[in-house]
Amino acid sequence: MGGRIVGLGSHLPRFLLTNADLERMVETSDEWIVQRTGIRERHHLQDGEDPAVMAIEAGRAALARADTSPGDVDLLLVATTFPDMICPGSAPFIAGGLGLGDAPFLDLKAGCSGFVYGLALCDALLRCGHPHRILLIGTEALSRVIDWNDRKTCVLFGDGAGAALLESGDEGEGILGSALFGDADKAHLLRIPAGGTRTPTTEDTVAANLHYLKMEGAGVYRSAVAMMESSSRAALTVAGISLGDVDWVVPHQANIRIIESLIRRLGVRRERVVINLDRVANTSAASIPIALDEATRDGRILPGHIVLMTAFGAGATYGAVVMRMDA
Repeated sequence: MGGRIVGLGSHLPRFLLTNADLERMVETSDEWIVQRTGIRERHHLQDGEDPAVMAIEAGRAALARADTSPGDVDLLLVATTFPDMICPGSAPFIAGGLGLGDAPFLDLKAGCSGFVYGLALCDALLRCGHPHRILLIGTEALSRVIDWNDRKTCVLFGDGAGAALLESGDEGEGILGSALFGDADKAHLLRIPAGGTRTPTTEDTVAANLHYLKMEGAGVYRSAVAMMESSSRAALTVAGISLGDVDWVVPHQANIRIIESLIRRLGVRRERVVINLDRVANTSAASIPIALDEATRDGRILPGHIVLMTAFGAGATYGAVVMRMDA
């Protein structure tokens, strides 16, 4: 049958950047950041640190939780918006670091929705009967694409990785329903303008700071809440359950105002929503698996609990997955 999570893991870089640190770097304040985003600190890679290590450590933790060896993994799927290299991406470096042998690997690029998209894809593959075990990792090194002169965006993002090992489950276990959507008309809301084949790298693109993440914050806010609400309701319909059956909501950790608006529109209690962006900020495709791992390790999410995960991201992509937890 479909996919169930049998092991979770996550990893955050050791270096911690607080709002007080940012006050000394750009024209901002702790009060301004907290009021508008809910973020107080974030973890960043330091110069010379290999971003693949985050995903490798998260993957190792997930395999250890499932008591599974790297050689038993049939497929590695890496959800990332900002790969280690444009070519060949991130997956080969992570597969090599984990020692996966000749198991296939690939990157999945769906913005901050990457982990949710990945869960739905894993579910579909596992329902086909092969592969039998999929390691899904969401990983991002956003500190490497931040414009430190843009005070509206440089405060928002953190680095990190989260991993889930999925296997086939029986009917009623694991993923109960999913719903994925896209809105290409909103592709401009989150982007890095240069560095791809449309606008190759030149001295002029570097001088114009076109290799940093650009975001239209107002447009993101207006779209994100509606996208996450509609995809959540669609996934619940597919699963054949109601919001009242859901034990926990794990939303993409983008901005506290987005999350609070989503909570109001869904009508769920705040104490049943996993929120950790105050400590890790927006880690894009890594945000949901990091939060999911944290909430299972501290005993909030227990086996048998039904969890709703929902996200939106660059593209614009959005979607939701409803899952009965096993790990």
